This record gives sequence, structure tokens and C-alpha cells, in this order.
Amino acid sequence: MVMSFRVSDLQMLLGYVGRSKSGLKHELVTRALQLVQFDCSPEVFKKIKELYETRYSKKVTDVVPAAPVQQPHRSPDSLAVHPSYDHNLDYPALYGKHVNGLSRIPPKIMTKPEVRLVKLPFYDVVDELLKPTELVAQNSEKLQDSPCVFVLSPRQVDLIKNSRDLHPGTKSVQVVLRICYTDTSCPQEDQYPPNIAVKVNHNYCSVPGYYPSNKPGVEPKRPCRPINLTNLMYLSSASNRVTVTWGNYGKSYSVGLYLVRQRTSSELLQRLKTIGVKHPELCKTLVREKLRLDPDSEIATTGVRVSLICPLVKMRLTVPCRAETCAHLQCFDAVFYLQMNEKKPTWTCPVCDKPAQYDQLIIDGLLSKILSECKDADEIEFLVDGSWRPITAEKERSSSPLCPILDLGI
Repeated sequence: MVMSFRVSDLQMLLGYVGRSKSGLKHELVTRALQLVQFDCSPEVFKKIKELYETRYSKKVTDVVPAAPVQQPHRSPDSLAVHPSYDHNLDYPALYGKHVNGLSRIPPKIMTKPEVRLVKLPFYDVVDELLKPTELVAQNSEKLQDSPCVFVLSPRQVDLIKNSRDLHPGTKSVQVVLRICYTDTSCPQEDQYPPNIAVKVNHNYCSVPGYYPSNKPGVEPKRPCRPINLTNLMYLSSASNRVTVTWGNYGKSYSVGLYLVRQRTSSELLQRLKTIGVKHPELCKTLVREKLRLDPDSEIATTGVRVSLICPLVKMRLTVPCRAETCAHLQCFDAVFYLQMNEKKPTWTCPVCDKPAQYDQLIIDGLLSKILSECKDADEIEFLVDGSWRPITAEKERSSSPLCPILDLGI
């Protein structure tokens, strides 16, 4: 019924439940379908039926029996032929062009807009197709199915079709499913429920597997990432049906659907070079702060050594980088760090093992300048006044033990 509504009908329906009435028709249709799927009470369906009968009174008379209540129960086969409604049910039965006829009540799904997922550096959100929605068990079984239906707008379809390939068969603009704990205290990281399986329009979707563990007695870990549904989507005005199968073992999970543009490590590197470079003078000020004499300290810190070798790949730094939240001056190479997190995202500093998220990264302008000037040494020493000197093998052997250098950088 909703799919047949005109703009004015959709606006009346959405206004009736206090939802936004603005936007293009496909946006109103999507909003109305989500209303039907998640929040359709008998009062709301009565309004839908009223609008439908007003617009298509003759057609409704031909399809729906005249009796307003206590309609005879229809078989699943007859339900699949005509859009209809059993007044004994709390939910309408929807039958789209590419959606199976349902012979049972669609499960209740509770939207949880207060649940927030962490921002992922390699995914720029273009549209939110389904707000975070709690997976609710429908019975006492351990294995549960939670379906949802949505429609891609013509603009969204064009974005997917016209996007470039990241590699063969994978578009940069994607429809992804994200799952997390239903926790509103802080932004949530992706977390899969047990026994997860995802079906899109009758076909099972690939879900990331487990990382093998090289350590004896250590269980393999599963990377919980956004699940790419794009290659199973109907890239048309047809309804898409996504069913999440999950294990109900006491913990609560929420799912969300997003249209995203996936970024590469080279794109993130270019973005970092544009907005994340810290001026050499600011870096020099930080060095002075590190070396400022502490009156309570018994050791006079005369210098801080910093290696010009990346701790990740044991090669000379090209783009010296660290997180602003790190206490050390030692840097790692942004190129390799981003490539590593593109394959296996951990966002952990290789120097201090503390979190080093992408939006906390800075490129050290002072060390970048030093790398271009210092070609013959693999280590330098920052002095109290913010200046620096190269550390060579000869200087290392001749350095006096009476003037200790406190290694604060690593």
C-alpha cells in the first residue's frame, strides 16, 4: 500500500506519526517503509488503509472484502498475490517485487538511535539507511532471525554504479552492515554476535573469518568489520531484504545499515599530509618541554635520543608520525602504519602500545626537516634548547658516562 502512495499521501502518513515530511519521494517512501516495519501499530495501519482506500477506493473494493473487521483468514498463497491486511494481527504483511511472501508476523525490531558506532577512518558515511536497531529475540530458541527491508534511492544506486573499483568486483561506494553491543554509554566498536550469518535477497553474504593464532593455547581472533552487502543488492527501485541470523546468549546487539565510500591507505595518507602536519616550531617547543629541568629530579636531562628508523618495518622513516596523545617523541612511518591498519585495523602505537587513532595522528614537521638534512645517521639527539645533533658510531663510543642521556623518546 505504502509503495503505491503519492507524495501527498506519504506526507500525510508521516505527519500523522510526527515524522519529518520533507524530502524527495524516494526518501519519503523509505521513511514510510521503515515506519511500517518497525513502528506499525493498529492505529498507524488504520491510517495507511484509510489513505489507500481514499486514493484507490475502487481497486480496494475489488481486492479487499467489504467487511471492515473479522476478515476470514487468508492462506499464505492468497496473501502473496495481493497486498492485504489481517485485522487480527498487529503488523501488516508486506510483499514487494523481490520479497518473499511472509506467512507469519514480521518480528518486532526496536530502533536504538541513541546507540552510536565509532567512526571508521577507512569508511566515509554517505547515507544512513537504517539507524542502529536492536536485535530482539522472538522466542526461546538460541538461533534467531532478524529481517529488515529497505529501498535504495535512484541517487544511491547511481553512486554505487558510478563508483570506482577498489579491486576487481569491489566498488568504493558500498552498502555495509555494522553490528555492535547495544550500549549507549559511548561510541561502540563493531562486535559480531555468536553464530552470525547474513542473508541478502535469498543469498548468504561473506562474513570476515578468524585470524589464525600462532601462539599455542591462544584462540584465534575474529576481526569485526563492516560487512559489505553491495554485490547482493538490487541496484534498482526494488526492495532489498537483509536477514541477520544470530545466537541469543544473553547479550544485546544492534545493527545499522550505511551507504559508505571506502577509502584507501594512500587516500588517508594524503588527507593526513593536508591537515595533520605539525609545524616544526611547535614540535621544537614540545622538545623543550620534554627537556625542561625538573627541580625534583636528581638527573639533569641533557638530551633525548630519537631513532630515524621506523619500529614497524626497521627502515628509515619517510613520513614521521605519532599520535598527539603519545608521551614520546619517537615516530613511526605513517605510510606503513596506514597500510597495516588497512589490512588489519588495530590503531595501536608501535612505540608505546597505546591507542593511536587516525584522527589523533600528526606528522612531525621538525623530524621531517631533520630527515631531509641528516642523511648519514640513523639516530639523532634533541638538546635542551630544541636543537639536535646526529648520533654516529664514533660519537656513541666516545660519549662520556659522566653525562648521562635520559632516553625519554622510546
